[in-house]
Amino acid sequence: MLKSMRMNIIGARLTAAAGAALLAGAAMAGNPNRAGSAGATQLLVNPWARSNGWSLANSSSLQGAEAMFGNVAGLAHVRKTELLFTSTRWLEGSGVKVNAVGFGQKLGESGVLGITATTFSFGDLPVTTADQPEGGLGTFSPTQSNIGLAYSKAFSNSIFGGMLVRVVSESIANVRTSGVCFDAGIQYVTGPTENIHFGIALKNVGPAMHFSGDGLAVQGLLTGGDHTLTLEQRSADFELPSMMNIGAAYDFNISELHRVTVAGTFTSNSFTKDQFILGAEYAFKKMIHVRGGYLYEKNVGDKDLRETVFTGPSAGISIDFPFGEEKKSAIALDYAYRATNPFNGVHSIGVRLSL
Repeated sequence: MLKSMRMNIIGARLTAAAGAALLAGAAMAGNPNRAGSAGATQLLVNPWARSNGWSLANSSSLQGAEAMFGNVAGLAHVRKTELLFTSTRWLEGSGVKVNAVGFGQKLGESGVLGITATTFSFGDLPVTTADQPEGGLGTFSPTQSNIGLAYSKAFSNSIFGGMLVRVVSESIANVRTSGVCFDAGIQYVTGPTENIHFGIALKNVGPAMHFSGDGLAVQGLLTGGDHTLTLEQRSADFELPSMMNIGAAYDFNISELHRVTVAGTFTSNSFTKDQFILGAEYAFKKMIHVRGGYLYEKNVGDKDLRETVFTGPSAGISIDFPFGEEKKSAIALDYAYRATNPFNGVHSIGVRLSL
């Protein structure tokens, strides 16, 4: 009786928190007039193959370490231990590569601790100056990375919640910046076979950042003398690309062998247009998963007016190899493709170990 009352109180508090988050999301609804004014846009890049296969339409039903990007509440579904690695060829032809690793560990009966790290590789770029615009001065390599620490908890069989703190850094040889942002999420599961999913996640909320370093310094001679004076320019602050995901999904459990899931996510962006994402996934024997999705925002089909590199479609496949006495542990291979223009799409390949 007391346990039931406690769960009801927790559920009411989570519902109130979700309502407050919705109001906050309405206040920061998509504003295309601010496009390009945010920084640290690496935070908008989904590094995981499985959810990329349907453009994150499954934000409400995300499970495991991969949920630390779309909705951190899904981390609470880690059964014991999970390790995940994904390599992405971002905008094929640009030379940009994204590598990500995720780890989830069950703590106690209902808590899960998670760690995630993502790095971006841009290759070697030529050093140019105003006097030598053609280069010949060597090369440099920009770096971007973010590291997150998360904790999620199952408050009942239906309510899951989590929070994540992420450290963001970007640098070249003589200019750098770093900052901190936070994610929070809630998932609710209901239905006769726990086949109805709802979720809400607030992402990339944190203080403004700015660049600093010797690269912002200017040297010159004092008037009437031969002494050198160094002046350091201050860069303007920039805000983080805060956003909110609101999603729902429904599982059609046709039989023990077949499942079809339809899912949708509404993404409210602070600095770009809002997006609507629809997707579907077919699973056979919980081993083979085929999925596809479509991302829509205003003018996404018009090559002259489109303001995103994505043209809409995405597709993916996963193969799980269960092992162990009860076949509850598994090794999985994931692949995803997202269509883009320009360049030749985004290709993600991942491997997952679940114990």
